[in-house]
Amino acid sequence: MNLTGNTILITGGGSGIGRGLAEAWQAKGNQVIIAGRRKAALEETVAANPGMKYLTLDIEDPAAIKAFAAQVAAEFPKLNVLVNNAGIMRPENVLEEQKLEDAEAIITTNLLGPIRLTAALLPLLRKQAHSTVINVSSGLAFVPLAITPTYCATKAAVHSYTCSLRYQLKDTTTEVLEIVPPYVQTDLLGGAEDPRAMPLKDFIEQTMEIFNTQPTPQENCVKNAQGLRFAESSGKFDAVFKGLNDAFANH
Repeated sequence: MNLTGNTILITGGGSGIGRGLAEAWQAKGNQVIIAGRRKAALEETVAANPGMKYLTLDIEDPAAIKAFAAQVAAEFPKLNVLVNNAGIMRPENVLEEQKLEDAEAIITTNLLGPIRLTAALLPLLRKQAHSTVINVSSGLAFVPLAITPTYCATKAAVHSYTCSLRYQLKDTTTEVLEIVPPYVQTDLLGGAEDPRAMPLKDFIEQTMEIFNTQPTPQENCVKNAQGLRFAESSGKFDAVFKGLNDAFANH
């Protein structure tokens, strides 16, 4: 992936990792468009970054995604990078009466959203000389945090979907990459002030350094995420799973 001269769409771009990536890519000379549900957050981000654009998108609504894709094609016909970053994370306690609407919303946003948006925009992406789809999964795709079971399941599914998408597109000019974040200081699960989480600034800097590696790695996995990503292959899954979940249970 070239890091300059792109037209990049980032979902969930009004805050957290999405905003950090948007600002980093814009600083490298790309046209960046951020999308999300919270118009106020999008407007604030764009105001702080002159030249950045925004479009509102309800990622849970299939009809809205189709209309959004048509709008993108009309307004940004040179779009060549899609970053599926939007996601929600909610705790779920199976010992209590479950709010299945939470689980359903997580699946719709975190899994169906990227699948639907990728399908809607792939025809436009494939018109470009070179294009990239980047899916943001999580270290929790590989070692789940038990208090957020559906979130972790959706991120595992995003990883699996990314592998299959990459294989199907292997003989085309569209590459498929994955970002595997660790626990980062964002609003997800109240992590913004948690000292155990990786500072957002450090995560963005290290992620961009990995993108700068040529050829671009298929998985962008900073050092802080590697303990989770490779827990099973290193034979440490049980210990890492217990340590992670005991730490959060006692917090």
